[in-house]
Amino acid sequence: MSTKVPIVENVLKINDEMALQNHQLFQNAGVFVVDLIGAPGAGKTALLELTLRRLWNTVNIGVIVGDPATCRDGDRLARHSDHIVQVNTGSGCHLDANQVRHAMDKLALKDLDILIIENVGNLICPVSFNLGQHCKIGMFSVSEGDDKAAKHPNLVISADLLILNKIDLLPYIPFDLEHFRQDVRHLNRTAPLLEVSVAKDQAAEWIDWLTTKVQQSNNT
Repeated sequence: MSTKVPIVENVLKINDEMALQNHQLFQNAGVFVVDLIGAPGAGKTALLELTLRRLWNTVNIGVIVGDPATCRDGDRLARHSDHIVQVNTGSGCHLDANQVRHAMDKLALKDLDILIIENVGNLICPVSFNLGQHCKIGMFSVSEGDDKAAKHPNLVISADLLILNKIDLLPYIPFDLEHFRQDVRHLNRTAPLLEVSVAKDQAAEWIDWLTTKVQQSNNT
C-alpha cells in the first residue's frame, strides 16, 4: 500500500515535465491551445464542428481528438478541417502529455492559430494531467443534471472557462439553472460561465471568447 502514492506522484511528475516541453513548443509555434474536458454526450464534438464552421475562413484550427475507441469523432471533424488527429486511448480514461506530443508530430503547428484538444469523455481523470495547454475548459450539459458541477469540483476549480450546453432543453428537463450557477460560483468565482445551445447554433459567446483569447495570445 505504501508504494502507491510515490508511484502516482512519479507518473504525474513525468507527465508535467513533458507538458512543459509541449507548452514551449506551442509557444514557439505561436499557437493557442485549449484542453476541452466534458462527459460523453455533453456536446464536445458538436461544439468543435460548430467552431470549425464558424471560423474556417478567419483562423486556422487544429484538433487532437481523444477517444477510447473508434475514429468517428475524428471523421466528423475532418469534414471541416485538414488539421485533425485522432488518438485512441484504449482502456485509458484520459489523454496525457506524451500522447499529445506524438499527436503534435502529425500537425503543422506553425500553420495553426488554435489547437483544441478534445479530451476523453470523462470528468475526473483528465483534470489531473497537464497537457501543456494555455486554457482548460470544463463542459457540462443540461441533460446531465444540475448537480454535476458540485459532484466534479476539481474540474470546475481548475477551469479557465465553463460551458453549459443544451440550454434549449431547459423547458423539458428538470434542471435548476440557478442552482447550477450557484454551485459553479461557489467553486470558481473567476471563470466565465457560457450558456449555449450548440444544436440551435447559439454559441456566439464561445466564438467571441475563443477569438479574443487568440488575439490576446498573439499580442503577448
